[in-house]
Amino acid sequence: MARALLLMMALAPLLAACGGNWAWHVVDPRDARGQANLGFLVSGFWATVSLSLATMVLSLVLGLAVAMMGMSRMAPLRWFNRGYVELFRAIPILVMILWVFYGLPVVLDIRLDVFVAAMLAIAICDSAFEAEIFRAGIQSVERGQREAAMALGLSPWQRMRFVILPQAIRRVLPPIANQFIYVVKMSSLASVIGYQELTRKANELVVTVFRPLEIYTILILEYLVLILLISAAVRWLERRMQADQSIRTTN
Repeated sequence: MARALLLMMALAPLLAACGGNWAWHVVDPRDARGQANLGFLVSGFWATVSLSLATMVLSLVLGLAVAMMGMSRMAPLRWFNRGYVELFRAIPILVMILWVFYGLPVVLDIRLDVFVAAMLAIAICDSAFEAEIFRAGIQSVERGQREAAMALGLSPWQRMRFVILPQAIRRVLPPIANQFIYVVKMSSLASVIGYQELTRKANELVVTVFRPLEIYTILILEYLVLILLISAAVRWLERRMQADQSIRTTN
């Protein structure tokens, strides 16, 4: 968040120098009002990050469970997998957020706060994609690896836990990273139910200062910084996993 604020503070004076009918002074860090506006915008960073992380964890758990059902020998589990994937890949996330927040409490007679509703809605939709990613990764592991694990007397759970999944995870890391970036961007839709993340903060500020061009430009920069940080972290993780694999292969 600090890096994002520094970047926006560095770019704001350049934007302020632009001519025309623009009013970049509303986000100029040299101005007290601009500093307050920038601080208000940046205050939504943690809400966006926390929602995205919680959603991704739940999505990965659901996606792996659904993927395992799809490879089961039991026909009902395979049917559930196919129905789940086809259903939730087809539902727009915005519609899902609205249904979970306004409809699920009526159906189950429960109360949901905006964070839980947004997390559930986005995770359920994204888990359908994660299930297909996991399925492809698991099926890409060579048959010889499975046969070797069986020859060692490992149980089906041990084969999956110690042999197949570690190899599959390395192969699916890039698409999972892409899905995480997708989840971060889709978290902006939680603003429609009042969750105070980056987009909601920007919308509220636009209503106050009536300068949508300037405020939404800063919003774009916020998401750009956030996505670049995530991409850098994923590249570091990929290099680390490749280095570990090289060490194991050498030994």
